[in-house]
Amino acid sequence: MRVLITGGAGFLGSHLSERFLAEGHTVIAMDNLITGSADNIGHLFGHERFRFMKHDVTDYIYIDGPLDAVLHFASPASPVDYLELPIQTLKVGALGTHKVLGLAKEKKARFLLASTSEVYGDPQIHPQSEGYYGHVNPIGPRGVYDEAKRFAEAMAMAYHRTHGVETRIVRIFNTYGPRMRLRDGRVVPNFIQQALRGEPLTVYGDGSQTRSFQYVDDLVEGVYRLLQSDFAEPVNIGNPQERTIEEFAQIINELTGNAAGIIRKDMRTQDDPQVRQPDITRARTILGWEPQVSVQEGLQRTIPWFRSQLQQLGELA
Repeated sequence: MRVLITGGAGFLGSHLSERFLAEGHTVIAMDNLITGSADNIGHLFGHERFRFMKHDVTDYIYIDGPLDAVLHFASPASPVDYLELPIQTLKVGALGTHKVLGLAKEKKARFLLASTSEVYGDPQIHPQSEGYYGHVNPIGPRGVYDEAKRFAEAMAMAYHRTHGVETRIVRIFNTYGPRMRLRDGRVVPNFIQQALRGEPLTVYGDGSQTRSFQYVDDLVEGVYRLLQSDFAEPVNIGNPQERTIEEFAQIINELTGNAAGIIRKDMRTQDDPQVRQPDITRARTILGWEPQVSVQEGLQRTIPWFRSQLQQLGELA
């Protein structure tokens, strides 16, 4: 296949680019680098089947030649990013999705949208299945991301029903691994950096809020299988093993040998979900997929990457 991956220089996009190249496909990675980094894909620049385009997907897109698939992963994806870039976040979810769906229609390509568990908001149903419509505050600060992705899903299904575009929608639950940005503000980068510096880990609230963390290789496998499937509606890809934030902090302290413990601060983000756990029945049934990498194993693969990054910045000996 010849595939376009928007957000191709981001954390997830770079891992997807590697996977598609490894499977023998040709990859065009598109990114405007406002949150992505060329460093994430620098090792791919010499590959004969890889091409990078610096471009904003909210502008007109021209791709020469055929395309078999378009994977739309362009978007700020952490609270730090979308609270600083609210309008860009809304534009990439709305205008960007419109542009790439039009491209997929023109090229008769299969379209896969990277949606998010954030479409469920602060859920009133637990765990969250794809049939749950969510509990989202559209005018809160997090609404710029939540509603951008909800709109993107609606747009994808409209193109599917109206124009016959083959759509795939992945609702991604908390994913971590190498190439996450150091300052992206999410739990994994924050905790690992504090632990490596020997600092106490900052837990907001009482630490009882839950998340379900999956390693990036499991996500990539799920996305790859979903693209090959014939299922047009959303599919949760996440690890159903739910943990409290405090439990997660304790695991990271143990794996890094950090004896500084935990400190607590007041909740900092309005509408922060109190629980998050995917129902992956649909992924198991349709894709034969479930996560294979335990939290401990995934963190053991991730911690050395963060250590090397901090050493390069001179922040660790």
